[in-house]
Amino acid sequence: MSDKQRFPVVPTRMAIAAMKQRLKGATKGRKLLKSKSDALTLRFRQIVKQIVDDKERTGFLMRDAAFSLSQAKYTAGEIAHTVEENVTTATVKLKLGTENAMGVRLPVFEQQNEAGAENLMGLARGGQRIRQCKETYAKALEGLIRLASLQTSFVTLDHAIKQTNRRVNALEYVIIPKITNTIAYIDSELDERDREDFYRLKKVQDKKKRELDKKNAQREQRRADAASLVAADGAAALNRKLARLQAVNAAAANPQLLALATADGVAAGGGGGGGERRWPL
Repeated sequence: MSDKQRFPVVPTRMAIAAMKQRLKGATKGRKLLKSKSDALTLRFRQIVKQIVDDKERTGFLMRDAAFSLSQAKYTAGEIAHTVEENVTTATVKLKLGTENAMGVRLPVFEQQNEAGAENLMGLARGGQRIRQCKETYAKALEGLIRLASLQTSFVTLDHAIKQTNRRVNALEYVIIPKITNTIAYIDSELDERDREDFYRLKKVQDKKKRELDKKNAQREQRRADAASLVAADGAAALNRKLARLQAVNAAAANPQLLALATADGVAAGGGGGGGERRWPL
């Protein structure tokens, strides 16, 4: 496993606990972002369907408006200069609002109509046709405003969906695999460390056991040496007693040796009668 496929961490118990918590958060975040992406995609498809319908409807409105303008021009003549002279302020204004869709703010254009000066151009000059043309263009303008709002929301949602999908892919194919590889790396390092500790402990126990066996062997050897020394001293004492007994038996068999032994015993007992008297057997 290369270092690029995991995060640079120290393999410890705290690190693996932090990585597991991070994996849990990344998994939950990916799930939430996936749900957000699905909801935005559903709303995106609805907006696309509305855009298609509104474009078709607005096309019919613009066609009717252009046809109404042609009728007004045919009836009343050129009215552009008259409209420019009479109109001083706009009667239709836009107000920008927002709509929340899964945390994404979609711009919404709201139409505000203001009262304007009504200049009746008279029935003789086609005032009815001009008024009808104005109403038709007002409907077309309303459709254009609604279509502009949908188009802006379409672009905003498209950007938000792409950004959310990039985050989902980053979590799914980069972050979560890296965290998983890091957890596996820490697990392997901790297992290797446990094996090393177990092997070291086993070696220490074996060494202690060998030292204890050596001490026991030395103790047994000292005991055996002490027992052999005691046995040797006993054997020497016994030999001395046997030698003395043999000497006594030999003296008993030879009177002259008995007299010498008796004299030696009296001399060994010391003067003044303080010693033990040895009588001949």
